[in-house]
Amino acid sequence: MAYRRNRLIKLPAPYLKRVWLDASRVADPAAYPFCLPFLQQGFELDFEHAITIIVGENGTGKSTLLEGIAALAGYDEAGGGKGYMPVDHSGALEAMGGRLSQALRASWLPKITNGWFFRAESFFSVARYLDRAALEDPTLPPPPDFLSHSHGEGFLRFFEERCQRQGIFIFDEPESALSPSRQIEFLKLLRRMDRSGISQVIMATHSPMLMAYPGARLLRLSKYGLEPVKVEDTDHYRLMREFWADPATFIDTMLEE
Repeated sequence: MAYRRNRLIKLPAPYLKRVWLDASRVADPAAYPFCLPFLQQGFELDFEHAITIIVGENGTGKSTLLEGIAALAGYDEAGGGKGYMPVDHSGALEAMGGRLSQALRASWLPKITNGWFFRAESFFSVARYLDRAALEDPTLPPPPDFLSHSHGEGFLRFFEERCQRQGIFIFDEPESALSPSRQIEFLKLLRRMDRSGISQVIMATHSPMLMAYPGARLLRLSKYGLEPVKVEDTDHYRLMREFWADPATFIDTMLEE
């Protein structure tokens, strides 16, 4: 069960039901991010499960899409929770997916604004932001200090502390610092979130292990848009299968291409 404005909401996740591109809000289709191939013929995405996993090659727009959805949900495009501003964007040169949110529309049932947007690229900035906020406010408990642990352990401690509450949680490549055994621990966390009934997860990953989470909706993003896919049919799984069948021959062949 979820809470909204102190009212008990008995509807289960997913809360974000649908997002779509409103062409009337796109001033320049040739400008980033609207120039991305998957946005050229319009775009819409329905959320049918509590956990949605998006895969695709680098450059297809996965991170941009997640940044746009996160900004639409009220999170900073650099990561964090509602109201967090972990990164100063005033001097930034890079174009991020927050611009996409300006042209996106969404259907919610109900509108949930709790949760977290996790980006592997900005984890250290967000962790330092949390530590600094705790030090500056004497009413807060001691800093969480996620950075005194190894990279992967810091990720897991962060997930355990921040991602088991009611809300919408967006993960952009959470496996980046996780060993295979730690990815199993993350899958266990996903299972707890899934079974809670109050957490919606939208995740982009390159890890076949995470793609295989049972019960999730797995989608492949390409220049043609999003399409349902089985983990066995992804390029990620195919390459890893060929590698493990004969590692030496696989590497020799790939290096010769």
